[in-house]
Amino acid sequence: MTEPSAKPRKVRCPTCGADVVWSAESPYRPFCSERCRLIDLGAWATDKYRVEGETPLDDGSDPLRHTH
Repeated sequence: MTEPSAKPRKVRCPTCGADVVWSAESPYRPFCSERCRLIDLGAWATDKYRVEGETPLDDGSDPLRHTH
């Protein structure tokens, strides 16, 4: 006897909230489109999203901060 096919898992696009089927046919998953993926990437690049904590270079060891 064959198993019934599993219902595809759906997730919400983190940018716009649209439903996205989690499968190989959704190349931008978890995003619904390249546009939403790029919006999210731009938010990280402009520090809209940040991971809390001290960065490794906040302790004065940044070689670009030293003037000669």
